[in-house]
Amino acid sequence: MTRLLLAISETDAETALQHGVFDEVFLWAPSGKSTFVGPLDPYLSTLGAVNPRNVDLVRIALAVLASDRSVLREGGGSNWNARELDLTVQVADPALWASYADRLARVVGFLSGDSWTFQFSPAPPANETVLRIEEQHHERTVLLSGGADSAAGALLSALELGHGRSQALVSQYSSTAISPVQQGLFKAVQAFVPRCGQVHRQFHLHRRSKRLGGTSFQSESSTRSRSLLFLALGLAVAERAASPLWIPENGFASLNPPLGPDRRGGLSTHTTHPRFLRELADLMEDVGGHSLIENPFEGLTKGEMFRRVADAIGVDSASGYLSSTNSCSHTDARFVGVTGASCGVCFGCLVRRAAFLAAGIPDKTTYLVDDKAGRFEGFVKQKSIVEPMRDFADRGIRARDVMVMSLPSGYAAQDALALSQRGVEELRSLFA
Repeated sequence: MTRLLLAISETDAETALQHGVFDEVFLWAPSGKSTFVGPLDPYLSTLGAVNPRNVDLVRIALAVLASDRSVLREGGGSNWNARELDLTVQVADPALWASYADRLARVVGFLSGDSWTFQFSPAPPANETVLRIEEQHHERTVLLSGGADSAAGALLSALELGHGRSQALVSQYSSTAISPVQQGLFKAVQAFVPRCGQVHRQFHLHRRSKRLGGTSFQSESSTRSRSLLFLALGLAVAERAASPLWIPENGFASLNPPLGPDRRGGLSTHTTHPRFLRELADLMEDVGGHSLIENPFEGLTKGEMFRRVADAIGVDSASGYLSSTNSCSHTDARFVGVTGASCGVCFGCLVRRAAFLAAGIPDKTTYLVDDKAGRFEGFVKQKSIVEPMRDFADRGIRARDVMVMSLPSGYAAQDALALSQRGVEELRSLFA
């Protein structure tokens, strides 16, 4: 078991390092030394007086992501080992969170595929009183990652809200290549729906490469827990806006259908799985935090989402708008000399390409796999899951496959089967 600590106090972090009780110590301090990059402080003071339980959730989510990134898995590909992680987090109400520690462990464990244990200790109060910033009420808060689904959700939400109403768009990034994509989409939504009020909250928050002592962290690339931080930040903004939080994601990818008998979804994740979203919302409601999470596109394929965009703004406009997004699973293309590129051969790219075809929308995205000079052949070959996806599309979804999807209560197996079969049909059009 690996023992980890997220401290808010520099003194507590230094004491933990001296005693050597923890394998990794992360420090998220309001000023001075910190393990994390980004202007956001651990009290979320720039947002105003956020519900303390939602502040705690952001700390927990950041600690989970940092732990996920810092402890290597033994396997790779479809062989994901379950790590044992014991995480201590400084929060405002340790006793309250301790009473929900087992539930939190189950929620996070389902997301990352690991065995988690949570401990809590008191966080020091803020040095200054957090200002109660009075912000405009928004009817909706929408996560805007820079991917095609989030872009579709942000636009369709604005069109639905219409004149005189407003929404807050929330983005989070670690790779700086994604930031301009998010900003561009925000401006595009404003241009398409100028009479709907829009604000954009963009957060830059990620773990540094160096520990407090100067040595390098290990770097695990899978980071299945990244959506927890995105959701936690979104809920914090939604709490201040007094609105529900939309996480727009096509239901086919969210269900994480098994790509093969030995994979069980190993090349996709539970980041937006309906069970994860429901259990997180239920947990936050019970601890007294803002908890309204909705995925309005839970019953749609990606192609069906794209079609809705085309019906709303026209095929040509939809082509330009959706092609400006980035759905690629890999952000390391910069190491082959390309920034913000899409490989064209990962799970995200293949489902995206199939969605354009299914919706009858021209795909203007530049994919590395289509480079006629072959400059990225090695990178593309390393990332490609074309053959497993082709086999998956040929085999199709069977009723017994639904049994491994961990559907939440109230989600009918027949609905999951029908949705997955429609998603597979879209993929088949790509490999025809």
